[in-house]
Amino acid sequence: MEEVPNSEPEGARGALPRFPGTDDPASRVQLEAALQSSDPGIRVRAASGLGSLRSPKSRKALEQALEDPDWRVRAQAGYALSWLRDRRSTKALTHHLTQDESALVRNACAMALGRIGDPSSGPALEGALDDESDRVRREAVLALERTGDPQAAEKVRRFLRDPARRVRIAAAIVAGVRRDRDGVDALLTLLRHSDPWERPALLIALGRIGAPEGASALVRAADDPSRWVRVCALHALAEMRAPGGADVARTKLSDPSWSVRGAASLALGKLGNPEDEARLLPLLRDAHAWVRRGAVYGLGEIGARGALPRLRNALNDVDSEVRLAATWVLGHLTDRVALSRLVKLLETTPRGPPEAGRTLSLGDGAVRLVSDADSRQFDALVQAVGVFAASDSRARKAITRARRTVPEEQLDTQARLPTPLGRGMGTATLRQLFDGAGFRHASPSRKRRGSRSRPR
Repeated sequence: MEEVPNSEPEGARGALPRFPGTDDPASRVQLEAALQSSDPGIRVRAASGLGSLRSPKSRKALEQALEDPDWRVRAQAGYALSWLRDRRSTKALTHHLTQDESALVRNACAMALGRIGDPSSGPALEGALDDESDRVRREAVLALERTGDPQAAEKVRRFLRDPARRVRIAAAIVAGVRRDRDGVDALLTLLRHSDPWERPALLIALGRIGAPEGASALVRAADDPSRWVRVCALHALAEMRAPGGADVARTKLSDPSWSVRGAASLALGKLGNPEDEARLLPLLRDAHAWVRRGAVYGLGEIGARGALPRLRNALNDVDSEVRLAATWVLGHLTDRVALSRLVKLLETTPRGPPEAGRTLSLGDGAVRLVSDADSRQFDALVQAVGVFAASDSRARKAITRARRTVPEEQLDTQARLPTPLGRGMGTATLRQLFDGAGFRHASPSRKRRGSRSRPR
């Protein structure tokens, strides 16, 4: 590839604004102007910056950047549009998915269409399933499922035999998400010949589908040499609620790998046997925070009220993920002794940025911790204190005060709630979380009409 020389002063790239992560009009104007620079490096940075602002007002500028002569700028514009998730971009993205000569641009457009989830992009994505690039095929497989196509699992099942590993992994993810019972035989066949990079996604898929014939394969995988394979086998056994799954998880509480011990704790919690309380309590003192976090969630899910004093102490843990787990559990178990502490924390904890990273990333099947617990603690406290709001005046007042601190535009963002395994996101908005706390609130930005009494 021929290198494109810089035609701007050396300091021009550094003059671009630092991206605040929320819509900033001044930064947006400067970045949109930078898209007209003669230096492709500056245009790439500008497109990336506009994506980080996530402002729908930048949509047209980014769609125009899809026509840039430099493929790097076009690809970055596609990635940026994926963050905007604006259905109005579907037409431009589908055009470049089908027509652009660069595989990386087509890959970015397929990813963006998947995040947007517009059903009208289905035909273009189906065409991209046979793209010569395995990157594009992978994104098209995932994107087709996200458009809500009811036949997505059937359409991508053949890609469990794709020559590219990344495409096979994507097809396995779709099979699991759609609980594709007809894909079980292909998953089991692939599992017998898979490598440690591919195996986790296959195990997670089998666990989600829950077919009994997959249970023995999951039990064997719990002894795999790869720790991430063992982790995913435990999660899959718990998801399937397979016979003997609890026995397997109990043996893994002493695994030398911290990730496996944490997964075993979560699995026992999901399987919900109260007799496992005594097995999980020692793990609250484990040296690794992931294991302590798993033990807190596990104890909460089996309803271990006898462990409440120890779970209250977890609010003081040095790790923010453990504290977040303790917040969820104390609300989940309606621990009134902890209420005063939870109220105090709610009154002193600000809400983090509306767009935060995920707690857990499944990626290609492996589970990785990506902590943003501090920014999600506010939502967790609203949920925990809200449990008591209908019957306790302290909780009700705390919820009312907390709601006044949230800007009106943030109330309709998705509530970022802690979960034992998942993205750390809830299905409800923050407004619904407040309104579901035992009583309803009047919007703080609207004045009540007719509040003065009229003479009869």
